[in-house]
Amino acid sequence: MAFSIKISLNENLYLRDPQESELGKKIIQHGILLIDDIGFESFNFKKLAKRINSTEASIYRYFENKHMLLIYLVSWYWEWLGYLIEIKTLNVVNPRKKLEIIISTFVSASMENPAIEYVNESTLHQIVISESSKAYHTKDVDDKNEKGFFLNYKGMLGKVAKVILEVNPNFPYPIALASNLFEMTNNQIYFSEHLPRLTDIKNKKNKYAEIEKMLEYFVNKMLN
Repeated sequence: MAFSIKISLNENLYLRDPQESELGKKIIQHGILLIDDIGFESFNFKKLAKRINSTEASIYRYFENKHMLLIYLVSWYWEWLGYLIEIKTLNVVNPRKKLEIIISTFVSASMENPAIEYVNESTLHQIVISESSKAYHTKDVDDKNEKGFFLNYKGMLGKVAKVILEVNPNFPYPIALASNLFEMTNNQIYFSEHLPRLTDIKNKKNKYAEIEKMLEYFVNKMLN
Protein backbone atom coordinates (compact mmCIF):
# COMPACT_ATOMS: atom_id res chain seq x y z
CA MET A 1 0.00 0.00 0.00
CA ALA A 2 1.61 3.28 -1.08
CA PHE A 3 0.71 6.80 -0.01
CA SER A 4 2.11 10.15 -1.03
CA ILE A 5 1.72 12.46 1.95
CA LYS A 6 3.38 15.25 3.88
CA ILE A 7 3.52 14.64 7.61
CA SER A 8 2.49 17.70 9.65
CA LEU A 9 4.29 18.13 12.97
CA ASN A 10 4.45 20.73 15.73
CA GLU A 11 6.46 23.69 14.44
CA ASN A 12 8.18 23.97 17.83
CA LEU A 13 10.01 20.72 17.12
CA TYR A 14 12.27 22.34 14.55
CA LEU A 15 13.86 25.68 13.71
CA ARG A 16 13.32 25.17 9.99
CA ASP A 17 11.00 22.58 8.44
CA PRO A 18 13.31 19.82 7.12
CA GLN A 19 10.64 18.64 4.69
CA GLU A 20 10.94 21.90 2.76
CA SER A 21 14.53 21.55 1.52
CA GLU A 22 16.86 18.93 0.08
CA LEU A 23 19.32 19.41 2.94
CA GLY A 24 16.55 19.00 5.48
CA LYS A 25 15.43 15.77 3.85
CA LYS A 26 19.01 14.49 3.92
CA ILE A 27 19.18 15.30 7.63
CA ILE A 28 16.04 13.23 8.23
CA GLN A 29 17.07 10.39 5.95
CA HIS A 30 20.59 9.97 7.26
CA GLY A 31 19.68 10.90 10.82
CA ILE A 32 17.42 7.83 10.87
CA LEU A 33 20.10 5.60 9.37
CA LEU A 34 22.89 6.85 11.64
CA ILE A 35 20.88 6.59 14.86
CA ASP A 36 19.98 3.04 13.88
CA ASP A 37 23.63 2.27 13.11
CA ILE A 38 25.28 3.60 16.27
CA GLY A 39 22.49 4.27 18.77
CA PHE A 40 21.18 7.58 20.08
CA GLU A 41 23.81 7.90 22.83
CA SER A 42 26.68 7.80 20.33
CA PHE A 43 24.87 9.90 17.75
CA ASN A 44 25.72 13.60 17.36
CA PHE A 45 25.46 16.30 14.72
CA LYS A 46 29.17 16.20 13.97
CA LYS A 47 28.89 12.58 12.85
CA LEU A 48 25.71 13.32 10.91
CA ALA A 49 27.32 16.29 9.17
CA LYS A 50 30.22 14.10 8.08
CA ARG A 51 27.84 11.49 6.68
CA ILE A 52 25.90 14.00 4.59
CA ASN A 53 28.99 16.02 3.58
CA SER A 54 27.72 19.14 5.31
CA THR A 55 28.51 21.10 8.47
CA GLU A 56 27.26 20.93 12.04
CA ALA A 57 26.14 24.54 11.75
CA SER A 58 23.85 23.67 8.85
CA ILE A 59 22.13 20.95 10.90
CA TYR A 60 21.71 23.32 13.85
CA ARG A 61 19.74 25.60 11.53
CA TYR A 62 17.07 22.88 11.48
CA PHE A 63 17.19 21.40 14.99
CA GLU A 64 18.20 22.90 18.31
CA ASN A 65 19.88 19.67 19.45
CA LYS A 66 19.87 15.93 18.85
CA HIS A 67 17.09 15.33 21.36
CA MET A 68 14.78 17.59 19.36
CA LEU A 69 15.67 15.59 16.26
CA LEU A 70 14.74 12.38 18.08
CA ILE A 71 11.38 13.80 19.14
CA TYR A 72 10.80 14.90 15.56
CA LEU A 73 11.54 11.43 14.21
CA VAL A 74 9.34 9.52 16.65
CA SER A 75 6.60 12.14 16.20
CA TRP A 76 6.81 11.53 12.47
CA TYR A 77 6.24 7.84 13.12
CA TRP A 78 3.33 8.45 15.53
CA GLU A 79 1.63 10.70 12.99
CA TRP A 80 2.23 8.22 10.18
CA LEU A 81 0.74 5.43 12.30
CA GLY A 82 -2.31 7.55 13.11
CA TYR A 83 -2.74 8.26 9.41
CA LEU A 84 -2.59 4.56 8.58
CA ILE A 85 -5.16 3.72 11.25
CA GLU A 86 -7.52 6.39 9.97
CA ILE A 87 -7.47 5.36 6.33
CA LYS A 88 -7.50 1.61 7.01
CA THR A 89 -10.57 1.82 9.28
CA LEU A 90 -12.38 4.52 7.32
CA ASN A 91 -15.07 2.31 5.77
CA VAL A 92 -15.07 -0.39 8.43
CA VAL A 93 -18.30 -0.54 10.43
CA ASN A 94 -17.63 -3.40 12.85
CA PRO A 95 -15.65 -2.00 15.84
CA ARG A 96 -13.98 -5.34 16.60
CA LYS A 97 -12.76 -5.50 13.03
CA LYS A 98 -11.44 -1.95 13.42
CA LEU A 99 -9.50 -3.01 16.51
CA GLU A 100 -8.05 -6.01 14.70
CA ILE A 101 -6.89 -3.67 11.93
CA ILE A 102 -5.32 -1.33 14.48
CA ILE A 103 -3.42 -4.17 16.14
CA SER A 104 -2.22 -5.39 12.76
CA THR A 105 -1.13 -1.83 11.91
CA PHE A 106 0.80 -1.49 15.17
CA VAL A 107 2.69 -4.66 14.35
CA SER A 108 3.27 -4.22 10.63
CA ALA A 109 3.27 -0.46 9.95
CA SER A 110 6.99 -0.58 9.22
CA MET A 111 6.26 -2.74 6.20
CA GLU A 112 4.09 -0.05 4.61
CA ASN A 113 5.45 2.20 1.89
CA PRO A 114 4.57 5.86 2.49
CA ALA A 115 6.09 6.92 -0.83
CA ILE A 116 8.43 9.30 0.99
CA GLU A 117 11.82 8.31 -0.31
CA TYR A 118 13.85 10.03 2.39
CA VAL A 119 12.16 8.11 5.25
CA ASN A 120 12.99 4.44 5.69
CA GLU A 121 9.93 3.27 7.62
CA SER A 122 11.41 -0.05 8.65
CA THR A 123 14.52 1.59 10.10
CA LEU A 124 12.49 4.35 11.75
CA HIS A 125 10.33 1.68 13.40
CA GLN A 126 13.49 0.13 14.87
CA ILE A 127 14.37 3.53 16.33
CA VAL A 128 10.87 3.88 17.79
CA ILE A 129 11.22 0.42 19.37
CA SER A 130 14.65 1.01 20.89
CA GLU A 131 14.88 4.78 21.41
CA SER A 132 11.41 6.39 21.59
CA SER A 133 11.12 6.33 25.39
CA LYS A 134 14.12 8.68 25.48
CA ALA A 135 11.94 11.27 23.76
CA TYR A 136 9.73 11.70 26.83
CA HIS A 137 11.47 9.99 29.77
CA THR A 138 13.36 13.19 30.56
CA LYS A 139 13.52 15.74 33.37
CA ASP A 140 11.95 18.45 31.22
CA VAL A 141 9.10 16.31 29.90
CA ASP A 142 6.46 18.55 31.51
CA ASP A 143 7.80 21.63 29.76
CA LYS A 144 7.93 19.84 26.41
CA ASN A 145 4.44 18.48 26.99
CA GLU A 146 3.10 21.99 27.59
CA LYS A 147 4.58 23.00 24.24
CA GLY A 148 2.61 20.24 22.53
CA PHE A 149 5.58 18.08 21.56
CA PHE A 150 3.66 14.84 22.07
CA LEU A 151 0.35 15.73 20.45
CA ASN A 152 0.97 13.28 17.60
CA TYR A 153 1.33 10.46 20.12
CA LYS A 154 -1.78 11.51 22.02
CA GLY A 155 -3.76 11.92 18.81
CA MET A 156 -2.83 8.49 17.53
CA LEU A 157 -3.69 6.80 20.84
CA GLY A 158 -6.90 8.81 21.08
CA LYS A 159 -8.09 7.20 17.84
CA VAL A 160 -7.37 3.77 19.28
CA ALA A 161 -9.12 4.57 22.58
CA LYS A 162 -12.21 5.67 20.65
CA VAL A 163 -12.41 2.32 18.88
CA ILE A 164 -11.93 0.48 22.18
CA LEU A 165 -15.00 2.29 23.53
CA GLU A 166 -16.91 1.37 20.39
CA VAL A 167 -16.20 -2.27 21.19
CA ASN A 168 -17.10 -1.91 24.86
CA PRO A 169 -18.61 1.46 25.93
CA ASN A 170 -18.32 0.43 29.58
CA PHE A 171 -14.61 -0.33 29.53
CA PRO A 172 -13.10 2.03 32.13
CA TYR A 173 -9.52 2.32 30.86
CA PRO A 174 -9.53 2.92 27.07
CA ILE A 175 -6.53 5.28 26.95
CA ALA A 176 -4.43 3.05 29.20
CA LEU A 177 -5.26 0.04 27.05
CA ALA A 178 -4.46 1.96 23.85
CA SER A 179 -1.05 3.11 25.10
CA ASN A 180 -0.23 -0.32 26.50
CA LEU A 181 -1.12 -2.01 23.23
CA PHE A 182 1.29 0.23 21.36
CA GLU A 183 4.09 -0.05 23.90
CA MET A 184 3.57 -3.80 24.28
CA THR A 185 3.87 -4.25 20.53
CA ASN A 186 7.23 -2.50 20.47
CA ASN A 187 8.48 -4.18 23.64
CA GLN A 188 7.58 -7.67 22.44
CA ILE A 189 9.32 -7.08 19.11
CA TYR A 190 12.40 -5.83 20.96
CA PHE A 191 12.37 -8.68 23.48
CA SER A 192 11.95 -11.31 20.78
CA GLU A 193 15.04 -9.94 19.02
CA HIS A 194 17.29 -9.17 21.99
CA LEU A 195 15.89 -10.49 25.31
CA PRO A 196 13.98 -13.67 24.41
CA ARG A 197 13.51 -14.79 28.02
CA LEU A 198 11.25 -11.75 28.56
CA THR A 199 8.68 -12.84 26.00
CA ASP A 200 6.68 -15.89 24.95
CA ILE A 201 7.33 -15.08 21.31
CA LYS A 202 9.78 -17.78 20.27
CA ASN A 203 9.59 -17.96 16.50
CA LYS A 204 11.64 -15.02 15.23
CA LYS A 205 10.75 -15.72 11.61
CA ASN A 206 7.04 -15.54 12.43
CA LYS A 207 7.24 -13.08 15.31
CA TYR A 208 4.93 -10.44 13.84
CA ALA A 209 2.09 -12.91 13.38
CA GLU A 210 2.66 -14.30 16.89
CA ILE A 211 2.69 -10.84 18.46
CA GLU A 212 -0.49 -9.90 16.63
CA LYS A 213 -2.18 -13.06 17.88
CA MET A 214 -1.02 -12.38 21.44
CA LEU A 215 -2.31 -8.79 21.44
CA GLU A 216 -5.68 -9.90 20.12
CA TYR A 217 -5.85 -12.49 22.91
CA PHE A 218 -5.25 -9.87 25.61
CA VAL A 219 -7.70 -7.41 24.07
CA ASN A 220 -10.46 -9.97 23.71
CA LYS A 221 -10.04 -11.09 27.32
CA MET A 222 -10.20 -7.51 28.61
CA LEU A 223 -13.05 -6.26 26.49
CA ASN A 224 -15.22 -9.35 26.88
